[in-house]
Amino acid sequence: MTLSHAVVWTDHQSAQVLQFNADTVTSHKVKSHPHPTHQHGSAVRSEHEFFGAVCDAFEGIPEVLVTGSHTSIADFRHYAEKHRRPTAQRITAYEVVDHLSENQLVAFARKYFEQRGWAARAPD
Repeated sequence: MTLSHAVVWTDHQSAQVLQFNADTVTSHKVKSHPHPTHQHGSAVRSEHEFFGAVCDAFEGIPEVLVTGSHTSIADFRHYAEKHRRPTAQRITAYEVVDHLSENQLVAFARKYFEQRGWAARAPD
């Protein structure tokens, strides 16, 4: 069964990645693991590792909607466009939303994709 869409809700500490099709939803959570060092750039390295893990979590999904606060999605977008160009090209939009429940997030994403022509039906 192919899961062709994903919605991601992210802040700077965690992300919830929900992959779905018309009748199936899978959930994956990603947590940041800060490196408590006094090295210059340690926070940047931690953020890049976290955003890289988020990108890995929806690898292979052709259409992705990224949601979260304005700051977190702006930082994620910058990372993806600079370091993960193929991944960034599969992200269809960035939407600012509050932290929603899993069901609310999937409903939001389904509505978003349906408005753009995705028919919510089971694969043949």
